[in-house]
Amino acid sequence: MSGPLSGLVVADFSRVLAGPLATMTLADLGAVVIKVERPGSGDDTRSWGPPWGARSSSYFEGLNRSKYSIALDFFDPGDRATAFALAERADVVVQNLKLTRFGLDYESVAAVNPGVVYCSVTGFGAEADLPGYDFLVQAVGGLMSITGEAGGEPLKVGVALVDVLTAKDATIGILAALHRRRETGLGDHVQVDLMSSLLGGLVNQASGYLATGVAPGRMGNRHPSIAPYETLRCADVPIAVACGNDRQFARLCEVLGIPSLAGDARFRDNPSRVAHREALVALLEEALAGASAAVWEERLTAAGVAAGVVRDIGQAIDRAASLGLAPLVDGQIRHPVRYSSGSLPPPAAPPTVDEHAATVRGWLAGTNPLVHPGEK
Repeated sequence: MSGPLSGLVVADFSRVLAGPLATMTLADLGAVVIKVERPGSGDDTRSWGPPWGARSSSYFEGLNRSKYSIALDFFDPGDRATAFALAERADVVVQNLKLTRFGLDYESVAAVNPGVVYCSVTGFGAEADLPGYDFLVQAVGGLMSITGEAGGEPLKVGVALVDVLTAKDATIGILAALHRRRETGLGDHVQVDLMSSLLGGLVNQASGYLATGVAPGRMGNRHPSIAPYETLRCADVPIAVACGNDRQFARLCEVLGIPSLAGDARFRDNPSRVAHREALVALLEEALAGASAAVWEERLTAAGVAAGVVRDIGQAIDRAASLGLAPLVDGQIRHPVRYSSGSLPPPAAPPTVDEHAATVRGWLAGTNPLVHPGEK
């Protein structure tokens, strides 16, 4: 079935994570995405293994499903002309390379394709000629300073979260520019960078700093403004408990068999609980020691308290399946958005390097159409 972006053509000149994740999102939604790769080795992430997938590294395969692949050498005049022809025909161009020297910058492309939505992804903005890897931006952008145990070493998040945030921002920017193009007929130069996406993603931590002038620090699994909102020890393993209001806290105390705690002046409201967090945690963990985390998860969930055992990724996928979320499609994590109007096109396998060169060149020459790879 065709997705909401059916009919759009995306020229993907990006590599590694943020750009490819944005273009894969567009492909999931029905756009035809043509991935341009380096001849021979292709995208850098093809070699980022183990682990390995059926055709490449699992890293690459998690970011590049449902795409066409063509290998082009920008230093070759013929290949460079093919790349420009792709940009000239595309509705959307996504790039995180230095394309000005090859005549593939926004101004050059827009001169012949004024309706193009051209998205540039950088690490620190176009004016700062600096390398931008997720790990580096987590460090210099403040995220590591608030991740880890209090008094411990700064830690990165366990996934390239800044790249993911930037990919989401890029997708939002592209879709907004496409919407405006319907009225004006003109495209836009959408610019996103990892540093800005991270700062925007710091939300309450950044606003807390702006309000007080005090930079927040590391608190482990604790929340700076809510209690209890952290992992708590049980008889076996910890359980995550998130009480967002006084009613939930009262239900938590009821289930744990300590209802009087909700009326204690130290814990009567959230600011009081935050102020007396250490005493609160000690009393809660004393009660939680009476049963396993799995038992408490069942009891607390039944009572409407947000609580859950800390799961690994495999267990998380199984849990999502048990909730009816159908997390997998053809052995891949499905696109997270669902539509009442119908299903999205089925995902297609990630391409091998230059797998679709003849098909893409034929489309440029007008000898064959391009359809979404999942609809073949």
